[in-house]
Amino acid sequence: MADQLPVILGEDPVFLDAVERCSRLAAIDRPCLVVGERGTGKELFSARLHYLSPRWNSALVKVNCAALSETLLESELFGHEAGAFTGAQKQRAGRFELAHGGTLVLDEIANASAAVQEKILRVIEYGEFERVGGTQTILVDVRVVGATNVDLPSLARSGEFRADLLDRLAFDVVTIPPMRARPADILPMAEVFARDICHDLELDGFPGFTKTARQILLNHGWPGNVRELRNVVERSLFYGAGQSGPIGEVIIDPFASQWRPAATLVGSPQTTGQSRSQSVSSAPVMPAQTGGFNDAVAGFEAQLIIDALKESRYVQKQAAARLDLGYHQFRRLLKKHHIT
Repeated sequence: MADQLPVILGEDPVFLDAVERCSRLAAIDRPCLVVGERGTGKELFSARLHYLSPRWNSALVKVNCAALSETLLESELFGHEAGAFTGAQKQRAGRFELAHGGTLVLDEIANASAAVQEKILRVIEYGEFERVGGTQTILVDVRVVGATNVDLPSLARSGEFRADLLDRLAFDVVTIPPMRARPADILPMAEVFARDICHDLELDGFPGFTKTARQILLNHGWPGNVRELRNVVERSLFYGAGQSGPIGEVIIDPFASQWRPAATLVGSPQTTGQSRSQSVSSAPVMPAQTGGFNDAVAGFEAQLIIDALKESRYVQKQAAARLDLGYHQFRRLLKKHHIT
């Protein structure tokens, strides 16, 4: 209902453009797609499409297509008749029936099988389907919103996604920009999340972030986007709650530890059935060199820098600290070895 319109945080111009596109699209009763990296807020945008639409007072139903096998997803979407399969003891309505008059959000729609995609297409085109194991045609009026974090046109070209279904879903596409494309939102959102966790922890108030902490937040690439930002802020506030003054330590990687198990690579003994007691060393590997001692030293130095960047998730100040280097010294080495 109207009071359930989700609050979407952000004021960066590129983000506001996406919000505006979503708001305008909500009024048009057509199937559509919400696309974005993990953690960008696809569920919030999908809900916005519903609650700003003429269907706002009807059901908003969501299904995660990646969480169910083909058989279970088909039954979940279209329902089944009694005796349709083992365990189907009584008739069950599917999500399309439950969403009649409203909106059905198909999250991770790229994971639906070709057979399920075909049935979804039929509902979109004709508004009808049969339950699993049934013969009666059921008519529904549902707006379908697909959500995904993959490039559906590429999957359609390779035959991994039905091109005709993509054509029907892509009346319009709302693409949510990632956090790295909206830097103006990072600190304001971090402060909102920080105040929330301070309230949960019953603290007197948010003491703020130090200048160094703010710079770390701005420098990070945020591959997990808004979800990762919230986790980082809440984690940092939780561990810094007993300290006096602003929060100075930002805990980006909760796995960071000198006792962290070594990475296991695809094709290594652990993944090929060989001895599980063997593991891949995390120490930098010296690349083969043909130019003598100086080239070998340069290669080793470059590998140390690359490994430090990876372990720090490409936050340069943290990578420099791992190598016991000053920030400007680290930057000069990046330039020296042409590492970008």
